[in-house]
Amino acid sequence: MKKRLILIFAIVIFAISCGGNEVARDDCNIRVGIVFDIGGKNDRSFNAAAWEGVQRAERDLGICLYDIEPGNPTSIEPAMRAFAERNFDLVIGVGFAQGPIMQKVAMDYPDIKFAIIDGVIFEADGKTPRSNVASLVFREHEGSYLVGMIAASKSRTGVLGFLGGMDIPLIHRFKEGYEEGARAVNPNIRVVTNFVGVTDHAWNNPGKGKELALSQIEKGADVIFTAAGNSGLGAFDAAEQFGKNSQGEANRFVIGVDSNQNGVKPGYVLTSMVKRVDNAVYDVILEVLEKRFAGGFHVFGLDKDGVAYAMDEFNEPLVPKEVIEKAEAAKAKIITGEIKVTDAMAPKN
Repeated sequence: MKKRLILIFAIVIFAISCGGNEVARDDCNIRVGIVFDIGGKNDRSFNAAAWEGVQRAERDLGICLYDIEPGNPTSIEPAMRAFAERNFDLVIGVGFAQGPIMQKVAMDYPDIKFAIIDGVIFEADGKTPRSNVASLVFREHEGSYLVGMIAASKSRTGVLGFLGGMDIPLIHRFKEGYEEGARAVNPNIRVVTNFVGVTDHAWNNPGKGKELALSQIEKGADVIFTAAGNSGLGAFDAAEQFGKNSQGEANRFVIGVDSNQNGVKPGYVLTSMVKRVDNAVYDVILEVLEKRFAGGFHVFGLDKDGVAYAMDEFNEPLVPKEVIEKAEAAKAKIITGEIKVTDAMAPKN
């Protein structure tokens, strides 16, 4: 009875998401379903990057695209099963929190191809990656190192802020890289750190994000790096609250994450640590389309432009040329291995 209720619930969600048109189209090369996390596809951060990637695939590759935005964590599994039950060619899960769910669903549907962003799905032995799941993972610590260098170069107080979403190893990967990059520029730099929470709701609480950012500013932080999804937008508001100086430059800065957020609060965003989730998602869809899909690890670092810092018309006046030159030199050394950035998620010896 329980399974029947879950399936009925999934069908209802699926119908609503697809506007009542249950895969009636026959003009597509493949059918792709994406299940966002509770932050939603318009979070202007992590989910938004994934949304850009699947939309680009829809435009360029002729796929049929369907998406579901679960209102809460309990809606994720039935949504994922709805796509799998209808034999979609690829089912994408956004975010590490969907890992345990996809673990179950992928085992129940071994002939369906799945992809998860920021998660790794294993076989029952807990060691071998599942052959029907592409695990799209990033070297966030490498990109965070570079924005840490930029932050320390810009700071006037010698104090930086780091605002994380959930207090989990993945976000510590951002934090450690950021701190190492900052200390490469200023060994005496101080980093004030806060996390929004310990549940999924930590990604979607901009009010709490602003509160924590203001607290960091009170402690001297003049550049704050956010790795908090939608909650991080609160830090943007906090920086804007402190206005600009007599030269027209912001008194406090924020560094965006995942997507290029430089244009969210122009002039207050020093740069953004971009994870090319859009490229990763597009690539795995292309692999399915070209029948060369491979399960297991798909790793994106500086060497594959999987992570980067964003420069555009919104922040170019804020970052001196010599700072960019130093960041680029460090990037080259990270790629060659001359600089080894600590990976907070790497196994400890």
